[in-house]
Amino acid sequence: MAQNSILLDKSLLFAARIVKLNKYLIKEKKEHIIARQKIRSATSIGANANEAIYGISKADFINKMQISLKETAETEYWIRLLILSDYISDKEGKSLLADCLEIKRILISTLNTAKENN
Repeated sequence: MAQNSILLDKSLLFAARIVKLNKYLIKEKKEHIIARQKIRSATSIGANANEAIYGISKADFINKMQISLKETAETEYWIRLLILSDYISDKEGKSLLADCLEIKRILISTLNTAKENN
């Protein structure tokens, strides 16, 4: 379960970065639509992973982790869109993408292990 602790820590820190980015997008860039979509998907990553840890069964764990992975993919899309539409700098975008992709790798590894042991 040590890997899940890393996942929960990283997803929480990532969500905090996204919340701060949202404040910037809304206040400075007057961007609400993408900001709303991105914050929903990004904060859902850790929420679902956390819920998975306390799942009632292995199938429940896998299902919640799968949802978390889907939310990670959606968040990756929104970050790429923010970069391409010049709402955030390449530097900030690449940093966010790196965190997002790291979480994605952890989720894939966690899911593969859970499915193998199922």
